[in-house]
Amino acid sequence: MPIKVPDDLPAVSALESENIFIITEKRAVQQDIRPLRILIVNLMPTKVDTEIQLLRLLGNTPVQTDIFFLQMATHNSKNTSQEYLDKFYHTFDEVRHQKFDGLIITGAPVENIEFEDVDYWEELCEIMEWSKKNVFSTFHICWGAQAGLYYHYGIPKYPLEKKMSGIFEHYVLNEQEPLLRGFDDVFDMPHSRHTEVRYGDICTVLRLHVVAASDAAGVGVVVSERCGQVFVLGHAEYDKGTLSGEYERDLKRGMEPELPQNYFPDDDTHN
Repeated sequence: MPIKVPDDLPAVSALESENIFIITEKRAVQQDIRPLRILIVNLMPTKVDTEIQLLRLLGNTPVQTDIFFLQMATHNSKNTSQEYLDKFYHTFDEVRHQKFDGLIITGAPVENIEFEDVDYWEELCEIMEWSKKNVFSTFHICWGAQAGLYYHYGIPKYPLEKKMSGIFEHYVLNEQEPLLRGFDDVFDMPHSRHTEVRYGDICTVLRLHVVAASDAAGVGVVVSERCGQVFVLGHAEYDKGTLSGEYERDLKRGMEPELPQNYFPDDDTHN
């Protein structure tokens, strides 16, 4: 079934080329169906890439889904024009009086900054607080997961000695967890981060449950009671070339990154 997005969103052409079912706004309003309403707080600098990755997955749902993108009014994007954001993104003031079935909070390249020092932290906290009464379920990704665990439950993040980058095996810890229904007992998930949350801290909160973890990458997936909040510390939405692109970007910046683990065949970037 289709996902509904603005007719001229640049991600549409890429998704249609992959045979992802996109429905135009004009056609959607003619259908007598109550679609799911999903709000996406896209904090990634590569907004279009992230739009494509998330919409590709949401396009696999069996119900029609209305997508709304949210920008941070308190942050000036360096990689996306304000014209683009004004055209395709809402501000929180424009949606705060609405209800949504789901909220997605993406990662962001601000892991080495204290939460309170992120320029849009107060606005994001307001959104996370608002989500308790206005959203049925919230899905947090990578830094978004760390931010959610910190805001809602006081779970701290810790710096890593080196960037956690690569594809890592994860183990399902609770076979009865509905969120992981259909998963293999062992599954792979990309990670790309400079900080971590720790299993021991999460276990001190009775309302939280670690349902997937990795020997190498640590905590993988955390859920709250009744799955109202989901925290994924990796990037299950990444394309096959995303880690390569990040590695090349860091090389150009002179950061001397290590190769992503378990990613390039024979650790050869030319394969």
